[in-house]
Amino acid sequence: MNTKIARRDFIKSGVAAGISLSGTPAILQGKDDREIKLGFIGIGGRGTGMLKTTMRLPNVSVTAVCDTFPKNLRAAQALVEKTQGLKPESYGDHELSYLDLLERDDLDGIVICTPWELHLPMTIAAMKAGKYAATEVGPASSVNECRELINTYEETRVPCMLLENYCYFRYNMAVLKMVRQGLFGEIIHCTCGYGHDLRERIVLGKGTGPTSKGEGDYRSTHNEYRNGDLYPTHGFGPIAQCLNIQRGNRIQQLTSTASKSRGLRQWSKDNLKADHKRRNIRWNQGDVVTTTLKCFNGETVVLTFDTRLPRPMSFMYQVQGTHGIWMQDGDSSSRNKSVIYLDGKSPHHQWESFDSYQEKYEHPVWKSYLDEAEASGHGGTDFLEMREFVSCIRDKKTTPIDAYDAAAWMAIAPLSELSIATGSAPVAFPDFTNGAWMTNKPIFGLG
Repeated sequence: MNTKIARRDFIKSGVAAGISLSGTPAILQGKDDREIKLGFIGIGGRGTGMLKTTMRLPNVSVTAVCDTFPKNLRAAQALVEKTQGLKPESYGDHELSYLDLLERDDLDGIVICTPWELHLPMTIAAMKAGKYAATEVGPASSVNECRELINTYEETRVPCMLLENYCYFRYNMAVLKMVRQGLFGEIIHCTCGYGHDLRERIVLGKGTGPTSKGEGDYRSTHNEYRNGDLYPTHGFGPIAQCLNIQRGNRIQQLTSTASKSRGLRQWSKDNLKADHKRRNIRWNQGDVVTTTLKCFNGETVVLTFDTRLPRPMSFMYQVQGTHGIWMQDGDSSSRNKSVIYLDGKSPHHQWESFDSYQEKYEHPVWKSYLDEAEASGHGGTDFLEMREFVSCIRDKKTTPIDAYDAAAWMAIAPLSELSIATGSAPVAFPDFTNGAWMTNKPIFGLG
């Protein structure tokens, strides 16, 4: 009998045996004695950052990289070779080269950092190839695409992970710990969103892919032709954890409203020459999109998408319950601009800085990896999410932000488009768990 098990069979056999759906997260119990081999698909700006972070992890090697832009491929190979001593195999001769990468038997997992519209198709392909898949965030193109993700997971039982790093911010994990300990009482209402001045980025593009800066890119195209909340997961992801979405609760319906579209046109008029080819584009996307979500357990969430007007960056987080409220953007002098008010504990009708609460309710993950995490991107969140993804592969466990989370969070985009297109009509939210949300237990941030 051949005792040498291929990596693909190793993963599938683990799933067949029953990957744990709850319990202590892998990030707190991973064994670092088996080398994990990863492939990267998409190595532009974001992909390069994640590649650097990944190579800081112990016993992890990157053996294959894929990008259709030769400059990105060469840079990624050089970076990996300099760091780990071996040049990874490259793929990128055509648009479907990633499928050739997925045929390799030496890969345990795939990291996907491509344009938005490719995230879910590539994730699905990786799962069908028997490989753990970690995909960057963005909007789904359709609800059917989200259903296909769920169908693929339920057919293959190969896990995927949405790389929603904002769930790992120190303050979000501390607030989650406080919510679970009942400090805010019963949660009633939350707000969240993505406020970021991206006018130049949207009009001209980033220039890290096949098109040069000044020619636009995938984000430009989405803003030109779509009209909805095109980046819902940064805001909603951490709030979904506080509300146990997909695990004892779910979204029942949403309504979305888009403002008029003026921001990009005005920026172009003020900053581009009269003959610039990007100056007179007719942008379909509204400047500010407001979405209201109603949950089965009665909570409401207001989600705002605002990237096309001048403004400082904000995620608009607020968690409000029967015993108190936490809010960002309340005090620019406090750490992370966070304030809190707890009934019977805070000065009467006065906000407190969140700083002392951050220390008191620091999440165990941050206590364990503070020094390592803070040296990586996005305030340490990239390190924590990649370490957890690798630990899940190593321990043959499900991921803490799984296919059901990805489907629900990313589906907000096409469903918001439908609501806007029908005069802000209420839209029923699909139950991607087919009723399992009623008995599912939380899996993120345990321990």
